[in-house]
Amino acid sequence: MTTLPPPAVKLFPEDSIEKVCYGIAESFKDFLPIPNDRLRLGFNLYRLAIGEGDTPDVIVRNAKMKVEGISLVDLAKKIEEEVGKIKK
Repeated sequence: MTTLPPPAVKLFPEDSIEKVCYGIAESFKDFLPIPNDRLRLGFNLYRLAIGEGDTPDVIVRNAKMKVEGISLVDLAKKIEEEVGKIKK
């Protein structure tokens, strides 16, 4: 019995909003040690970027992420700064 190879993965273009949002979330690797927390943050930032999401302070408070080395308020401020760079 053999298995089929996995399907090919199509990556987002470098200039897409999805790639930028998930890149921002990945940049907080030092503060969010769990990969799923970073993916959840990236999804929430994408929703914020397209106008459907909450503000960063609400995202940090409600996402139930494990945060290390920084307070939730400071993390929300850093996220707000990064999101400001997207919208420019």
